[in-house]
Amino acid sequence: MSARTKIALITGGSRGLGKNSAIKTAQKGLDVIITYRSNKEEADATVKEIQALGQKAIAYQLDTRDTKSFDAFVKTVGDHLEENTGSRNIDYLVNNAGTALYAPIQDVTEEQLDDMVDIHFKGVFFLTQKFLPFINNEGGIINVSSGLARFALPGSSVYGSMKAAVDMLTKYQAKELGARRIKSNVVAPGAIETDFGGGRTRDDEHVNALVAGNTALGRAGVPDDIGGVVAFLCTEDARWINGQRIEASGGMFL
Repeated sequence: MSARTKIALITGGSRGLGKNSAIKTAQKGLDVIITYRSNKEEADATVKEIQALGQKAIAYQLDTRDTKSFDAFVKTVGDHLEENTGSRNIDYLVNNAGTALYAPIQDVTEEQLDDMVDIHFKGVFFLTQKFLPFINNEGGIINVSSGLARFALPGSSVYGSMKAAVDMLTKYQAKELGARRIKSNVVAPGAIETDFGGGRTRDDEHVNALVAGNTALGRAGVPDDIGGVVAFLCTEDARWINGQRIEASGGMFL
């Protein structure tokens, strides 16, 4: 009897780091569920790429700031899994979805801060909470953070602070879920050339040069630098890694 195919749910998996993580995870032999906020076409294209690798994939719409929608989302995912696998459970939850905010402290509004809290902390906290009964024992949680939780760059006070909160939450998850042998770890990218934050690292040559000049490996990152790290944490090879923050930044601001 062959082993059951494991399943990873990756939020924000339709583009950028999330898409790369989804594809690399599928290459490890896992089936993948991704979420997207608004661009169904991108999500469907990512699903087709994963299916072309021989793995099952499906995409669902989810706004991770809308915690009131989580119960219905968990039920939808569970119904799909029960119908197709006989179980409502997943093995790995990757909290990747997020947006940028670039604003100096004196200009940040209460609405902007609340929005970032909802997306990057409250949403991560409660989506994980809702899925806890449906994460298989010996599974894992991967929270995507940022180098900005370690070093400070002007304009990222709110984003960096939220990611620092996620770093700490990850340790608590690792501690509290240890009895179920569920691991919780952080992957913290450095500056990456994607459309995140309006494509600033990719498209602004001054920002790109600043990043490259302050990175030991001499360039800004690309999605291919990150997805494999997330995928690795979704495998048995990473079974003894727990409560750790893995920064994948090429040695940025060492």
